Amino acid sequence: MLKLEGLSKSYGKSKVKAVNNVDLEVKSGEIFGFLGPNGAGKTTTIKMVVGLLKPDEGRVFVNGTNVWEDPLTAKEQISYVPDNPEIYDRLRGIEYLNFIADMYGIDKGSRKEKIDYYSKLFNIENALSDIISSYSHGMKQKLVLTSALLSDPDVFILDEPMVGLDPKSSFNLKEIMRKMCDEGKTVFFSTHVMEVAEKLCDRIAIINNGKIIAHGTMEELRASAQEKESLE
Repeated sequence: MLKLEGLSKSYGKSKVKAVNNVDLEVKSGEIFGFLGPNGAGKTTTIKMVVGLLKPDEGRVFVNGTNVWEDPLTAKEQISYVPDNPEIYDRLRGIEYLNFIADMYGIDKGSRKEKIDYYSKLFNIENALSDIISSYSHGMKQKLVLTSALLSDPDVFILDEPMVGLDPKSSFNLKEIMRKMCDEGKTVFFSTHVMEVAEKLCDRIAIINNGKIIAHGTMEELRASAQEKESLE
């Protein structure tokens, strides 16, 4: 599970907090959607969760492990897909996947099976021998997704994962996310696609101006807003 306690972050000398005292708990076996307008604090929150950005205040726990006190133990349990895939353009696709597998200590037999499976699922198997700089944005996104799934993470964290994906790949990713949660794992992802959040998520949190303004199931959000229509 994933737990955020009093998480806050400001940039530079600004008195305005990009993230302001965020408390969230994402349970094992659920898909949790993180919504909000551009600049609301979604990516800042996610970067603090995965250990890329140190919070000014607050704590993050992954299955009881403090991300900032014991980062390696926490990161062994996490896979992270950023909103903009930053990968080594001069490597070939297969070299990048093997590099990630080495980082997680995945044995050669297991990694080959997983690379074959996910690269075919995302339709990039024929591009793995190519230099990554030749990839389109969508292909890079598929490569990052493939790499993130190699370690079979307990906590899968994604920032706008559907951007750049074709419909079939988006469908396959949603199926993977649901299967992971059926196995008791945790999925936490941000999105602008209201329909995806509404149909896929077990619970949702909405952030605006750095603060959580609503969270709960779709039924709870509808009840609090006195609306019977869609999330949008």
